[in-house]
Amino acid sequence: MSETILITGANRGIGLEMARQSIINGARVHACCRTPDQADALKALGVESGGRLTVHALDVGSDQAIHRLAETLHGEAIDVLFNNAGIHGPSQQGFGAIDEAAWLETFRINVIAPYKMAVAFAERVAASRKRIIATLGSLMGSIADNSSGGMYPYRSSKSAVHMVMKSLAVDLRSRGIVAVALHPGWVRTDMGGPQAPLAVSESVAGLRKVLASLTQEDSGKLLDYQRRTLPW
Repeated sequence: MSETILITGANRGIGLEMARQSIINGARVHACCRTPDQADALKALGVESGGRLTVHALDVGSDQAIHRLAETLHGEAIDVLFNNAGIHGPSQQGFGAIDEAAWLETFRINVIAPYKMAVAFAERVAASRKRIIATLGSLMGSIADNSSGGMYPYRSSKSAVHMVMKSLAVDLRSRGIVAVALHPGWVRTDMGGPQAPLAVSESVAGLRKVLASLTQEDSGKLLDYQRRTLPW
């Protein structure tokens, strides 16, 4: 039986590759991005999919946009909600003066938006067969692993969204939902940079294997693309 996956930030990088590999493997894909008219690669993938990929306009920072999408998909079971959309934050993230507004915006997109997506789509996920809510976390958000300091806005936003996923794992367990944070590795994307050692295709292939193998025992964990449990 094919699955249905809802992906935010699907116009490039990990989100786009997740959409591509999901289509190849027979899934029904709802691919979201802020400006579909400018998402040429995503639109082309939609044409190639034979109708199995639908592109939706979604700014995850907008309550109205999230509610509109929830209304559009009302009644449809969502096997996997993949919260991929995120931002790096301000250019200056070392110790010293940091743009407070930019730091708050990083939290709004990286932390609050995934929570609001979970609230909006929990019932749709609970109605599915797989019942998974996954959010892209990061080893950079691990308190135990932090030995280099700096990156205050980005690190703190990822630590916070890890906690959001942990709480969702507790609160949604009675509905059979598995909630996890996923570390994709250091990937060659616009955010990861060209020096990153991991290809997007390799990271996403690993993430998809993790998603396919999740059980309730994994709920609340931070897992990497090789299915290793990472420290909080």
